[in-house]
Parts: sequence; structure tokens; C-alpha cells
Amino acid sequence: MTFPKLDARHIQNMSAATSLEPHWGYYDRALPCTNDAGSCAYLDDVYYSHDRGMLYSGIMWCVIGAMLLSWVVLKQFGTPMSPMMATPAPVGLSKIQRAFSSFIRRYLLPDATRMIFGRTTRLQVLILALLLGYLLIFSFVGIVYNTWVTPVSDMPGVYNTRNSIGPWSDRVGTLAYALTPLSILLSSRESFLSLITGLPYQSFNFMHRWLGYIIFLQSSLHTIGWCVVEIRLYQPQPTVALAWVKETYIVWGIVAMILLLLLFALSTPWGIKLTGYETFRKLHYVLAMVYIGACWGHWKQLKCFLWPSLIFWFLDRGARLVRTAILHYHPEQSSTLGLGFKAADATITRFPDEEHGDVIRLDLDNNQDPWAIGQHYYLCFTQCSIWQSHPFTPLNLPAVSKGTVRHSYLLRAKGGETKKVAALAAKGNPTMPIILTGAYGEEITTSLTPNTNIFCVAGGTGITYVLPVLLELAQQPRSPDRKVELIWAIRHTSNTEWIKAELDILQKARKELNLEIKIYATRDTSSKTPSLDDSENCNLSIPVDSPKVEIDEKAVQISPSSSSESGCCGCDKPTAIERLGSGSEDVNRHPDLPVLVKSFLEDTVRGPTSVFASGPGGMISDLRDIVASCNSGSRVWRGLERFDVQLVCDDRLEW
Repeated sequence: MTFPKLDARHIQNMSAATSLEPHWGYYDRALPCTNDAGSCAYLDDVYYSHDRGMLYSGIMWCVIGAMLLSWVVLKQFGTPMSPMMATPAPVGLSKIQRAFSSFIRRYLLPDATRMIFGRTTRLQVLILALLLGYLLIFSFVGIVYNTWVTPVSDMPGVYNTRNSIGPWSDRVGTLAYALTPLSILLSSRESFLSLITGLPYQSFNFMHRWLGYIIFLQSSLHTIGWCVVEIRLYQPQPTVALAWVKETYIVWGIVAMILLLLLFALSTPWGIKLTGYETFRKLHYVLAMVYIGACWGHWKQLKCFLWPSLIFWFLDRGARLVRTAILHYHPEQSSTLGLGFKAADATITRFPDEEHGDVIRLDLDNNQDPWAIGQHYYLCFTQCSIWQSHPFTPLNLPAVSKGTVRHSYLLRAKGGETKKVAALAAKGNPTMPIILTGAYGEEITTSLTPNTNIFCVAGGTGITYVLPVLLELAQQPRSPDRKVELIWAIRHTSNTEWIKAELDILQKARKELNLEIKIYATRDTSSKTPSLDDSENCNLSIPVDSPKVEIDEKAVQISPSSSSESGCCGCDKPTAIERLGSGSEDVNRHPDLPVLVKSFLEDTVRGPTSVFASGPGGMISDLRDIVASCNSGSRVWRGLERFDVQLVCDDRLEW
């Protein structure tokens, strides 16, 4: 019987074999083994440890699948049928879930070691630690640790040293291959994981980044291990090493390792700062795909892990194109790019700010289905570059009017594409064509029941994330026991011009919402400005020469109150801007969030509280600590819902 020839590195005697034993992810084994006893024992260890490695990889994926399935089941049982449906007092499963969630938030919501992990919650670090523990254990289990000294054929007195370094190196290499599809899944914008869990795709960025570090470490150990074997332990040298490094699969392995090193270096904060984020992102896409191809060339027997990686990547890219095409396919309109594809024309409103960068408001109408509150779109400014897009959250409600949906965005021109947009606006461009991709992210108001208290915190342009929540509440029937508060930190009093029309609507709905608005100007000096209320119509006191933004107030129908009171639409509670600045740029004061949050919770009548927040990383980190300290699983179990405090944040924005 004739068997296919194996690569020279394999020590099996194929001419004397009577059968081939298949091994998934490895070369078939020739049986019986006719080598010396030491070599046969070494081959036993190689194949046994590889089979165990494939088993452990399969178990890892089964555990991941089971966790996702459990998540879906718990989410299905724990989600109310409608956000408008009142939730009864926690009993049974609901009571357990609320108490457990509060307990988890108290201990796992704050940031972990920031110096190492950045602004990441303890929960995410715990998940990473569990994965690392699994990989650490099963990188060593199932390997026979021994050393075999075997003679080199046709070279009397020359011996090879064979030990468990080879099987162990294969094990960590196999696990690196097995983690590759998971890494691609965690990086996808059109995320299958988001579809299952309901979590936004950006929630997986931390795990994607650290999984890349793990794969780099595993691949490095795999490479170092086999270099030690082939360059030091096998004899004679340097003959064996020179012959080994010329083999095709080793050449591809070297290429894969170089590409992985580039991926690692470019993904560090220093690499991103050196190349720029957009350059890093595009290089990351290209290098990742070439790396997977090099892995295929290095060890195609493990293509069972590489095929899914490629499929996930192409599905993600294809779905993005389909989303964009559907959003802009308007055959009834004049096409600017052909095939019925038309970019949306946005009206530009510029708010000059020479000190920190201009703020630009974009308002556009597009024929599409409405998005969910909390979701965001990627905007491509075609007059600047068609190769870049950036995420922005609409500040308005997603309401259909005359067949179209209005989009309104705020962006601060710091550099790059946003600075180009501001330059075009400064030249007097009234409109700009924009290509949208989305919507992405999660619906953040699904759990808002009539007895859920709402506390919104925003920094600067982060107001776009929390403002739709308040506008949505203005449309719901009055809930007398619900308490609502908005904390908005801005640099200067004039920044309220950005959303003047929307603030007017909230002013008129303050009594209905039981809403309190607190605005803080962190760079303006003195104590307080006059009230933002006008004694006659509750409009904000905005300078007469400020840009005017049109808003369709029909899209926001304020629910009538059941009360007979008709005062000045809530003007009995005047809104003022508190100036926190000291006159020195070196002193940057911010609202006292611990005091504000705890004061809000103490004034609630009943029900849990949802804290919606968007702003700089420091603010989000502080809120995580504050909210965590306000949670108590034991008190929630006893029926004290005031200690069930949830944080819903969007930390993509900067002030």
C-alpha cells in the first residue's frame, strides 16, 4: 500500500506503514511506528496532546455558545413586554434578577486597574480573567512531560533531544487558531453577538483588543518553542535549522508572525497616535486578512478555524454596504452617484469657538425607517473624503414626517474630517452631502417603566445621547411619582445655542415630566446667570444674533397632564446656568456628581433609577463608582427599589 509523502520534518516511516490514522487538524499518523522506541513514544505524545488540544478548543467554543444561549434565555424572561407596561412589585424570578443585577453592579461596575486596562469595568476584566484562566490551564493539561534522547539515523554518536516543548508549542498554536474567529466576531460592526445579546458592538472592543494581545502572546510562544527545538535540540546543527527554515510552511509561519507583530504594534496607543486612527483602522483590516491567509499557508490543517474568520469578516463588510445602499436608495430622486443612490443633503449651522474648536450642527431629512433611541449612525462627509466615516448619535426623536425622518447631529471640530467640515461651514457652505451607515447600537429606553426615575448626565456634545430620552418621556402619559433630572456641563453659557429648540420643548414639558434642568458652565466665571425662562413663553434666553435651527414640534407631542393646573408651563421652577469657572484655564471645575446623584436618589418617591450618561472618560468613570456605591442587592431583595440603580452610558464622545 502506498501512502502520500509527508514533509521532511516528520520522522514517520511511511514505507513501512500498513495504515494511516486520521487526526483532525494534523497530519495522518503512520501505523505501526517502526522508529526507535524513544521516537515512537515522542510521536505518541505529539498526537495525543494535539487531539486533546482540539478537544479543549471545541469545549471552549461550546462554553461560549452555552453562555450566549443562557444570555438569550435570561434576557427573554427578564424583559418586559412593553416599556409602557407597568412592572409589578418584584416577585419570583424578577425579584431574583433585580437583586442579583444590583449586587453585580455594586462590585463589578467600577473601573478595573486603569493603568493596565484603561476605563474598563471590572465585569469585562473578570470575563477576560476567566478566559485567560481557561487558556492557561488547558495550555498545559493533557501533555506527557518527558524527554527522549534518540539517535540520528546514519550518524553514529549524534542524538536528538525530544521533549514536551514541541507538543506544548503545538497546543498554544492550536488555541491561537481557535481564538481567531472569536476575535473577528468581537470586532464586527454588524455584530452577530450584538444580535444575540442586545449589547452594542462597541461593548466588545475591549475583549477584541485583549484577545489580539493573547493571540500575539500564544503565537510568540509557539514560535519561540519550535525555534528552540529546531535550532538547539535537533542535531546536527546548523544543518537541521537551515533546512527547516527553508520549508514552505515555515516561511508562511514567519510571514504570519511578522504580520501579527505589525498588528500588535499598530494597535497600541502609541501606534495609533503615530499613524492616526483612520490609518490604523484601514491597515488593521488589510493586515488581518493577509495574516489569516498566511496562517492558512503555515498550517492549512487547521482551516476549520480560518474559514469562519474569513466568512465573518466578509459578511461584516458586505452588510455595511447593504445597509448604506438601502438607506440611500431613492430612485424617485435625482441620483448623484448613479443607480438611484443619493447622498442626503444636510443643512449646516456653525457655532464658532476659536478656543476649543467650532461646533457644527447638521440637520438632514432622509426617506427611511426610524431608528431606536440610543442608536448612532456613521457619517461620511463626501466633500472631505469618501474613505472615512465617523459615529454620531442623533439628538432628535426618530419620527417619520411626510415620508422622511429628520436627523440632527452635533460635532465638535477638533481635527481631521470634522475640522474640514468646520472649514467648509466657515466659507459659507449652507449644505453638505452626507452618506449614512446604520443604525448601530442598542435601544436604551426599552426598560423604562412609568415608575422608573430618570437621571441624565451629559458633557458638552454628549447631550445628543441623553436628549432623545427626555424628548421621548415628554410624549408618554404623565407618571406622578417619576422624578426626572438633567445635568448638562458645558464650557460656556452660549453653548446652549446648540440645542435651543429642543431645550424650549423640554422647558414646556417640565411640569408634566417633573423635570429639573441643571446646566453648569465650567469655564464661565461668577455664580449664576439670569433664569433661562422667559416669564411669558418659557423660551431660553438666547442672544438674538445666534443661528436659528428649525425643528418640527409636531414630531414631539407633549402629553397632556391629568392635573387642572395650567401655570406658566412649569415656569415656577426657573432654570439657571451655574457658572463654575474661576477665571483660570488651569482650574477646570465640574459639577459635584456624587452629591447630585445621591441627592436625586434621596428625593425619589419609589421605583428604580436609570442613569443615562455621555461625556468624557473621566466623567463616565466617576459615574460608575457613584452608581456602584448606590446599589445594594440585599436591600433590593427586601423590596427597596431605590437601591436598584442602572447606568446606561455612551463613552464614545468627548466634551
